Amino acid sequence: MTSTASAVATRLVSLQLTDSAFPSGFYTMSHGLEGFHQAGQVDRESLEGLLEDLLVASVGPGDATALARAHGSASRGDWDAVASIDRILFASKLNAELRMASVRSGRQLADVASEIFEGTPGADDIAVWAARVRAKQTPGCQPVATAVCYAATGVPVAEAVASDLFAFAASFAFAALRLRLADHRSAQVLLRRIQPVIEVVTEDALARPVDDIGGFTPVGDIMSAGHERAEARLFAS
Repeated sequence: MTSTASAVATRLVSLQLTDSAFPSGFYTMSHGLEGFHQAGQVDRESLEGLLEDLLVASVGPGDATALARAHGSASRGDWDAVASIDRILFASKLNAELRMASVRSGRQLADVASEIFEGTPGADDIAVWAARVRAKQTPGCQPVATAVCYAATGVPVAEAVASDLFAFAASFAFAALRLRLADHRSAQVLLRRIQPVIEVVTEDALARPVDDIGGFTPVGDIMSAGHERAEARLFAS
């Protein structure tokens, strides 16, 4: 059951879960950026365009849509439906490193959230999902684990989706910093400029049905496949 919480309380949850210091493993991911960089397919000027393409064609139809649908199912306590969405999202990720990165982050999130929200309204729901993931009854993808946490703590679905999309964009920007494709100022400009895209992607994800989960980014898949075999890597994805 979704807990009843004030707007300030739910906003604080969103801020905590999207904070770059939250140990969900997002800092280990470049979300395909390192693969593009290694192949010489992205530079400072094309960075924003790549992020927009990933949000619109991959993250929005895939992760964000799964989060939105799983949020509704978790709010109703329909854990079989949540697990079904989790499996659909897992199957939609064509590259092994993208699947494994999502699963590692999702399992870490479920485990950490079980501890930090212990004793608060909605904690039992998070514990239920974490137990399913530990028992390997479901893959445990990060967007679905995030949906469970947001639903359990009373964060509205639109805010949950937008927050997770922003977390993705912030992680992408951090990866650009480490790859020297951006500095701190230009990374913040990037995050501000991409916010209108996040708004549109959020609206689309909220309306998209379960059957349409899954993106279409063939070049991104090729870059990811090459990244899996790279001799040296800074990031897990």
